[in-house]
Amino acid sequence: MTIRAAQAGDLPAINTIYNHYVRETSITFDYEPWTIERRQAWLEKLVNSDGYYHVLVKENENGEVIGFAYNSEFREKRAYKVSSEITIYLHHELRTKGLGTELLQTLLDKMSVSPVSRAYSVITLPNPASMRLHEKLGFQQVGLLTDVGYKFDKYHSVAILERPI
Repeated sequence: MTIRAAQAGDLPAINTIYNHYVRETSITFDYEPWTIERRQAWLEKLVNSDGYYHVLVKENENGEVIGFAYNSEFREKRAYKVSSEITIYLHHELRTKGLGTELLQTLLDKMSVSPVSRAYSVITLPNPASMRLHEKLGFQQVGLLTDVGYKFDKYHSVAILERPI
């Protein structure tokens, strides 16, 4: 399996992976699937971040994108620029098979040579697999937002995890 920087040609696969979670889960609080146009703007913004942000994809043996991970703006205010939120999604049929560890570690390695000094992850609960993955890579829970989101006629809490880079 290969991990590499995402390219424009990967956007349909990234959207297929992500939009499954939009439609079927509360893992993301998005209600509407992403369009290719929105995904293109997303990629351009992250790629043109002066080395702060990275977008990676993981391919299987056949060259098919089976997951993606990226870091992005934590909050809009300039002082937060040294902090970054990380996100990882794997194809829904491949979750909990250990494939995310290498992908997320590669992202953290890229971040270690960037101006970012702190990584954050916001995880909808319950999600024991994601919590284990992050904790394995040195993240610690620093916060809990109770019933902060509402999707599929249910309130959802999120854990906030952090890790120094």
